[in-house]
Amino acid sequence: QVQLVESGGGLVQAGGSLRLSCAASGRISRINAMDWYRQAPGKQRELVAEISSGANTNYADSVKGRFTISRDNAKNTVYLQMNSLKPEDTAVYYCNAAGTFWSDYGPKIFNSWGQGTQVTVSS
Repeated sequence: QVQLVESGGGLVQAGGSLRLSCAASGRISRINAMDWYRQAPGKQRELVAEISSGANTNYADSVKGRFTISRDNAKNTVYLQMNSLKPEDTAVYYCNAAGTFWSDYGPKIFNSWGQGTQVTVSS
């Protein structure tokens, strides 16, 4: 299986910045898309940003121009640079990755989630 571990969340004032990281580990063969989602209290989980294996990116309208997603394929890590943070960005942020890993029986598909990291933006 493939495990994802996030880091970098915390408390920041409005207008501030944070950088989230998510590292994948395991017998990874290939990682395709890597995404960041978030879930605020009482709301559904929503896609924040996604990046393909070819580094094509897509963002939710609410974060365009403020957030930047990137990845380091050599480290199996995805990042989310968050600038000009707003109180409405407060949520638990989750990373997600999909691809293939080496099982004892050959390559298998995985779709894994991290445990989540809390981002709180004060006004």
